[in-house]
Amino acid sequence: MTAETADTLPPLARLPRVQAALNFVVDTGEKPVNIPSQPGGDAGINLGSYATHLVAIHDARPLAGGLSLDREGFALAHAETAMTDFFDPDKVREVYNPKIERLVCAATGARRAVVFDHTLRADSESTRREKKVREPVQRVHNDYTVRSGPQRVRDLFPPAEAEALLLHRFAIVNVWRSIRGAVETMPLALCDARTVAPGDLVASERRARDRVGETYRVQFNPAQRWFYFPHLRMDEAVLIKSYDAATDGRARFAPHTAFEDPNTPASAAPRQSMESRLFAFF
Repeated sequence: MTAETADTLPPLARLPRVQAALNFVVDTGEKPVNIPSQPGGDAGINLGSYATHLVAIHDARPLAGGLSLDREGFALAHAETAMTDFFDPDKVREVYNPKIERLVCAATGARRAVVFDHTLRADSESTRREKKVREPVQRVHNDYTVRSGPQRVRDLFPPAEAEALLLHRFAIVNVWRSIRGAVETMPLALCDARTVAPGDLVASERRARDRVGETYRVQFNPAQRWFYFPHLRMDEAVLIKSYDAATDGRARFAPHTAFEDPNTPASAAPRQSMESRLFAFF
């Protein structure tokens, strides 16, 4: 971590925090493999070596007004929605998608944003089986790598259009939100992108049923700084930089993970959430 990075860190000593266990990969030289869970099915499978570390996760709400996708790699947005049923894919496409595309354009300055993926998750086995959704991911990761970010454009656009888009800067931004009440269990921990060293990122093979992709798993580094937004409401959304083609010093990757908050009461309602992934074209 450079002196410039250290000087620009938030005033951590003044922020409330929790101590929580996060799961980090251990780089053995062999590429880790993730076989993601299926909606309503069993948990995902992770092949490789992992270690749990107790880390301080700071309340980012006091910093929310100053956070930047291009600096920390994540931000909090006011994001009211008319959606009443996030399990209705037609309504999501017609009502929700246009609004979050505008949200990402406003947050990034992109000329165009395109939703290409949604994942619904629940911290309740019964809900997962009833609604056919997946469990929260409890390993520190980033959704795309330097290789798989551009490949996702090639996967989803016609060849000529994809290559034209890749001539210019683009980013992949996740929009993460609660879809039922405030988040009381399994909140999302986010790592300040400025505190992630290149060697912390370990390319991992992602073997889904329909394709093989690549994500980053993340090694523990005591220089990393972690944050969360406690009790995230339904009219809020967390924006996360998962990839940026720019190599000019702005944030490119913001690792994240679900975690067990030690302050969660036994009576807490299990989390239900949606993460949406969007291309932002500049």
